[in-house]
Amino acid sequence: MTKNTIPKNSASHFDESFDVIVVGYGFAGAVAALTAYDEGVSVLLVEKMPDPGGISICSGGGLRLPHDRDKTLEYLKATNDGTTPDTVLEAFLDEMVHIDKYVHDLAEINCAKTRRVERPGNYTFPGYDKMYFLEIDSIPDFNPEQEYPYATSLGGGPLLFKILQDNIASRGIETRLGVSAKRMITNEFGEVAGVWLDAGSGPRAFGARRAVILACGGFEHAPEMQRQYWQINPVYTAAFVGNTGDGIRMATDLGANLWHMWHFHGTYAFRHPDLPFAIRTKRLPDWVPGVRETQAKMSWILLDGNGRRFMNEYDPYMQDTGHRALDNVNPSEMGKQSYVPCYLVLDDEGRTLYPLGKTMFNDGSYKNYKWSKDNLKEVKNGLLKRAKNIEELARFIGCPLSKLKNSIEIWNKACIDGKDDLGRPSKSMMPIQKPPFYMAQVWPCVSNTQGGPVHDEKRRVLNSYDEPIPKLYTAGELGSIWGSMYLSGGNLTECFVSGRIAGRAAAGEPLKKTRATQ
Repeated sequence: MTKNTIPKNSASHFDESFDVIVVGYGFAGAVAALTAYDEGVSVLLVEKMPDPGGISICSGGGLRLPHDRDKTLEYLKATNDGTTPDTVLEAFLDEMVHIDKYVHDLAEINCAKTRRVERPGNYTFPGYDKMYFLEIDSIPDFNPEQEYPYATSLGGGPLLFKILQDNIASRGIETRLGVSAKRMITNEFGEVAGVWLDAGSGPRAFGARRAVILACGGFEHAPEMQRQYWQINPVYTAAFVGNTGDGIRMATDLGANLWHMWHFHGTYAFRHPDLPFAIRTKRLPDWVPGVRETQAKMSWILLDGNGRRFMNEYDPYMQDTGHRALDNVNPSEMGKQSYVPCYLVLDDEGRTLYPLGKTMFNDGSYKNYKWSKDNLKEVKNGLLKRAKNIEELARFIGCPLSKLKNSIEIWNKACIDGKDDLGRPSKSMMPIQKPPFYMAQVWPCVSNTQGGPVHDEKRRVLNSYDEPIPKLYTAGELGSIWGSMYLSGGNLTECFVSGRIAGRAAAGEPLKKTRATQ
């Protein structure tokens, strides 16, 4: 078979065989591999990128866990709004209650210290206050910048990944990097019997005597797929170019149904011309209306191309829903998206508060861009434009001066009154009045997608008739349970929960000599 040939779903023989093959080496793939191996079966863990970690390593590293199982289930039912079956949520919670001990057991590998952080959910549905975060506080003699120079994160992602990677290594689990999965292999019974893997010299057939687990992420860096499922475009990945929808294609090739394809965890961000990643705006503290108000100042407002402010820039969980207000199409202008891009505007006092952006990505091909503390480097390199007055600011945006002046006057008055008609928290508001002024284009960005193959409570991939596709499982964000509103820390928790569920189930599949279709 030549290097660029797309293989068929059949193979005359297998070049290598394992009991379970796990595709994708982020948190979900690592946990799935560990769990299957600990069940006593042989495991192959593959990752198409040259470095492991996926999007997971870029995260804050906190696992959202329940104080109260039943109350947390109420919360998950409310935030999913009927998009995920109760049976799947029940199984999720049944496993979720064991993750704290599981992480503590894993942490013994390198004497890592954990901590609990009391933090309620972001939305005030019943049960929002019955959860906490489990985080890795420290690991002796571990320097994440030295060990993972290819990755930058929000916080504790590298600490949690170090624990997983050390456990993978201690067990001697077969791990291969730079190996991409191309297509499933099925046998004459319609079962998944293996997968075509390519290390760069062309696809080779690998047999899975028990099952394949797809833990290869979503479609954050698949613009052609996003255009078919999302109205808003373009949307740029905030962290990782490795997630290009491979698992979705491989699963749908075998008849998998899809869910939650519209839903992604995202916000708005800057674009650097030399990076394929978006640079997220400053992460300000999340807040909960009526429960925990923010004390943080947000130094900017967002304006459309006509100089009009159109949204609350500081949603309670802006890193999850910050992009949603940008999703607007004007039918009278041939489907033009009114707010993509839009324009971030602030004054000189706001410019001095903090760095406006922060990179987080997993890719050794690109040098980490470090945003300057005073934002002046970004003025010099053009990410920010400096205007000496409102007239020049209007020219930069390309909007009518009168509309821009009116928008800023309304905003400044709202800051004095302490009340914003668009819902911005009063204590976050600060006027735009001290020249020079600054402007930057901002775009929708995706931290991670939630859509993918439908699965049951065992993480078995289902077809359109809710029938399991034999011996095919999914873990992590590929077909995530989050179907309407995202639970902060929930994707990392899902990596552990789904990895354990899928790993056990895959290892428990009947062992027989799989025979590829001729």
